[in-house]
Amino acid sequence: MSGGSGGCGDGRRFVIHKHDARTLHYDLRLEVGGVLRSWAVPKGPSTDPREKRLAVAVEDHPLEYGDFEGVIPEGEYGAGTVLIWDAGTYRNISHDDQGEDVPLDDALEKGRAAVWLAGEKLEGGYALLRTKRNEGKDWLLVKMDDEGADARRDPTSTQPASVVSGRTVDEVADEEGPDGREDGEGR
Repeated sequence: MSGGSGGCGDGRRFVIHKHDARTLHYDLRLEVGGVLRSWAVPKGPSTDPREKRLAVAVEDHPLEYGDFEGVIPEGEYGAGTVLIWDAGTYRNISHDDQGEDVPLDDALEKGRAAVWLAGEKLEGGYALLRTKRNEGKDWLLVKMDDEGADARRDPTSTQPASVVSGRTVDEVADEEGPDGREDGEGR
């Protein structure tokens, strides 16, 4: 779709972590410009185009973090249990008011981006729209009305397990222990 350099997004990775930290939330991560651009989505992504989900921009993560599933030990940033709730590739479908393609990093900078997700649980277009709230850190994540839209489907409740291990958040926490090591092994 989009040409140009610096994060056009075509065929790049996305991952959605289910993260049980201070509160249970989902982290949407898109590979852009050599990092994972990240948003915390408290209620998780929706497949209903009528729902606007809050997505709070958080710090970029290294690409390797996209493969992480486990327990972040107490005292470390993001302490809690993390599983890979969905993963796949995406392509940038962002365009300007004249219908011209816009590179994803530019679209994100302008606060209006669109991607087509090809994941195991989520499929289709999603828009990320920056709001003026919270010093511009608050965005809205909105499902586009396309073949992947389904107002009756609620994948966050009906498909809680990891697409990698098949485990739930509780199973990851139980199996990996409070210090983030398999079977609770000591340091």
